[in-house]
Amino acid sequence: MSKLKLTLGMVALAFMTLTAVSCKDAKKENNNSNEHHSEMSADEDHSKMDHDNNDGHHDGEKTEMTTNGIGDGNAEMVLKDYFNLKDALIADDNAKAKELGGNLAKSLGNLDVSKYVDTQKSELNEIIEDAVEHAEHISESPMEHQREHFKILSKDLTDMVAITGTANTLYEQFCPMYDGGSSWLSRSEEVLNPYYGSKMLKCGKVQKEIN
Repeated sequence: MSKLKLTLGMVALAFMTLTAVSCKDAKKENNNSNEHHSEMSADEDHSKMDHDNNDGHHDGEKTEMTTNGIGDGNAEMVLKDYFNLKDALIADDNAKAKELGGNLAKSLGNLDVSKYVDTQKSELNEIIEDAVEHAEHISESPMEHQREHFKILSKDLTDMVAITGTANTLYEQFCPMYDGGSSWLSRSEEVLNPYYGSKMLKCGKVQKEIN
């Protein structure tokens, strides 16, 4: 009888031990599962955050590219009037050059320098003052004097672009024959000389590319 009780007691103890171990393993497995799920959730959240950050980063690049590509609107209007004047000189059209010289003087006078830093404002104001004077002279001069003023005007516009930037690639071109060497700006690589017009239309070379 004592042997039977002892045997039953050992069986019961073994059963309880087995049950305890099984519960512990089950709990551990459940914890691992929860931890794995938490890690997966964290990874998913992290992945989502990375994706969101990437989108924001690309948007930032897009905005920066757009901003750099636009340039200054008023400065672009000045350049447009300058190129129209250049084309009139290339065509030896004195009357048209007079009209366009007046237009350029107005667009130069409207150039807004308020968004630039103080040193740039000061430089731009000096450039504008000088360029307006030469544009006004062009608006009332014969062709020979128009071209003399256009040389200095071109230097002023080149200095302006160095501060304002440009929305499009420009080309600084150079004629070694006119007045000891003279430069001008162009939207095209093709050389068409505004200082000699039809007399020496192709005289000159591209000196520098401005982006």
